[in-house]
Amino acid sequence: MPKAIWNGAVIAESDKCVVVEGNQYFPPDSINKQYFQESSTHTTCSWKGVASYYTLEVDGQENKDAAWYYPSTKEKAKEIEGYVAFWRGVKVEV
Repeated sequence: MPKAIWNGAVIAESDKCVVVEGNQYFPPDSINKQYFQESSTHTTCSWKGVASYYTLEVDGQENKDAAWYYPSTKEKAKEIEGYVAFWRGVKVEV
């Protein structure tokens, strides 16, 4: 079962991930919300839409904008709407 790990903590785990462009997108109910803080960062993808970010905090360590999601996707990306993906040192084990 895919899991996302950062700073020794499992921050997300699910067998219902969706892979898009090589990234595992985790369902919103599979993240451990105590590690996630909303960020004011946004980026735009031409075919997915506007992404929002989370900053991770585990044991006092912060990883700024290390997770992203699309709260409202364009039509071609509906399968990942609300799903969360990771980068910036977050290890995703499949």
